[in-house]
Amino acid sequence: MSKRKDHLKALFGGAPVPGDEAAPSPMAKPAPAPETKAVPRSAASETSRTASGAVKAMGLSLSSMSREVEDARALKDALAKGERVVEIDPNLIDPSLVRDRLSREDDGDEEFSALVESVRENGQQVPVLLRPHPTANGRYQVAYGHRRVRAAARLARPVQAIVRALDDNQLVLAQGKENTERRNLSFIERAFFAAALIRHGFERGVVQRALSLHKAEMTRFLQVADAVPAQIAGAIGPAPKAGRPRWMLLADFLQDDAAIVIAQDVIHSDAFRAASSDERFGMLFERLAKREERKAGVKGKASKPTLVADRKGRPLAHVISGKKPRMEFDEKVRPGFADYVAALLPELAERFEKERG
Repeated sequence: MSKRKDHLKALFGGAPVPGDEAAPSPMAKPAPAPETKAVPRSAASETSRTASGAVKAMGLSLSSMSREVEDARALKDALAKGERVVEIDPNLIDPSLVRDRLSREDDGDEEFSALVESVRENGQQVPVLLRPHPTANGRYQVAYGHRRVRAAARLARPVQAIVRALDDNQLVLAQGKENTERRNLSFIERAFFAAALIRHGFERGVVQRALSLHKAEMTRFLQVADAVPAQIAGAIGPAPKAGRPRWMLLADFLQDDAAIVIAQDVIHSDAFRAASSDERFGMLFERLAKREERKAGVKGKASKPTLVADRKGRPLAHVISGKKPRMEFDEKVRPGFADYVAALLPELAERFEKERG
């Protein structure tokens, strides 16, 4: 804890941060934002606000403290580059090219509710990153900080933002870098984010850099995003505790059309809708896993052939039961016997029908 306090004090008190070199002084160069829509705030006042918020955060958990350090470092870096924090009307801000979250604030998202309360009590501690909208004059587009923008909108407050000219590749790289460093996207959210970027025409290499993925990891992400229908993934939500192995298993389960039908039935149930995201994942996973177990049991029984022998106990054939029963002959034991039986099948069929009446 004391080490993290030292980090925060160093970030805002002028002392060197372990592992950091001294940063150049911020230059007073305005960010490219429309003057009629954005009111510049001094870097000093924003630094003071952030410092105050960091002190209040001292009583939070270690994980929260670690995030405060990361946020404070990001703000310090931005200010050191000469970028200024400005206030933007949230109604002028549009989302990024690609949505990176499956959670919905209006659907029991406890983390978002906590964020809203934090902004209400302490103000927005860390600015979001925006770019001037590429096609709508006077508007902006989020690179990262979507939840902070929505929190400000809910509280009817201006958004504290840094506005930077970014092309599409730079936008998604910044968005992916923020999500990777903060580690707050679940496996399935990252998978769908990667797939959405590919659909939008971004090169695979750009997507891998944005999400800090190796080639094999990227392949797994895309396989899961392709196998799990978007409607089902959206109904489940981020399920942060599910992890990669279980999502990959669920993707395998959903290769079967019948499993999709079952999944649709599950996600529309009242119990499913009332559950948390992780619980929703568990409900569907358990339902489909039990189905796979039953299928495996049926296959296991069907795979055990029944031996048919003559009166002396010599093998004639093996019969494999199931939906499509079949008979297997060993040509080495009785060469030509299979053809002989096949020739008798019409006669045997007639006898079978007569005996059935």
